[in-house]
Amino acid sequence: MEKEAELIAKIRDGNISAFNALVLLYQKMVINTCYRFLLNQEDAEDSAQEVFVEVYQSINTFREDAKLSTWIYRIAVNKSLDEIKKRNRKKRVRSIGKTLGIESVLSWLAGGESPDKSIHQAESLSEIMQALNTLPDSQRVAFTLSKIDGYTNAEIAEIMNTTIVAVESLVSRAKRKVSAELEKTLKK
Repeated sequence: MEKEAELIAKIRDGNISAFNALVLLYQKMVINTCYRFLLNQEDAEDSAQEVFVEVYQSINTFREDAKLSTWIYRIAVNKSLDEIKKRNRKKRVRSIGKTLGIESVLSWLAGGESPDKSIHQAESLSEIMQALNTLPDSQRVAFTLSKIDGYTNAEIAEIMNTTIVAVESLVSRAKRKVSAELEKTLKK
């Protein structure tokens, strides 16, 4: 514990060698922790880098009421969970694109396309939002919960206080109507 306190004090004083020693000491634990969540070595290594950047930037806020390794582990878990959330968001956005047949616009929403296409894509996004706004409230809610928020039909049924069969019907009708609205827009 005494060595840990010295290491923290040196890092707080800006000693880069002390920070490098901390990285060497905890690097394997952090990468392994991230890998257990992300199941991809490159993603785990990228997240580990983010963990150590945060450790370096936040070392002055470390209260030392827990072990340094526990604090670093907590940061690694949070960074991994953030990465999983980011992946899930991208998957949901891609799913909407496949559902509506407009993957290129939704790829842009997920950050996948170049900025020079942004004007055209902003118009497409506006068209999508207009199409969604033509839906009756119950269809829009069911569609949004299903295709954007990623809820299961059973969860949506519970949220909307209805049956699973009703949810399936609402989502199906919403999908058809949005697709039809977008086709009209594309023909113009």
